[in-house]
Amino acid sequence: PYRPEDEDSFVALLRDADVCRWMGQDLVPEDQIRVIFRAILTDVYPKRMFDVWGLWLDGAYAGHAEVKKTGNVDGHELVAALAPAFWGRGLGSEVVRGLIRYAADELGLKEVYGMVGAENTPSLAMCEKLGFRHLRDVVGDDGSVTKLVAVSTTDPT
Repeated sequence: PYRPEDEDSFVALLRDADVCRWMGQDLVPEDQIRVIFRAILTDVYPKRMFDVWGLWLDGAYAGHAEVKKTGNVDGHELVAALAPAFWGRGLGSEVVRGLIRYAADELGLKEVYGMVGAENTPSLAMCEKLGFRHLRDVVGDDGSVTKLVAVSTTDPT
């Protein structure tokens, strides 16, 4: 779980233009990201609204992960965002495998979903390798395309 002292790391991740591009979101002003982070500590964790973690590797902040209900389908979405310094090292696969196991073992879910930008070929390749299947394309108001993918939590990954 995040701690108060992790706020600047969280803000830096979500203020990185490349991270936001691959997450399919616009750059949000820093003060709004700080409000989101503080809400994780004051609302999300105490009320057990959904599961969210900071990711650390060898003492360095590596990224962010969530398992939460999604409005795109009747189910739970996996969210993972790595800091660019950790890209291309196989950590994304490790994180997503862990999220799938958590969804199965702790939440009892049979299937989980992900949303991946159509241009994010590295993440789409990782999803395919992990057994995700394409359900449909979601087209944003700006014309951008996001792939809705799903994976069974009972399949070996």
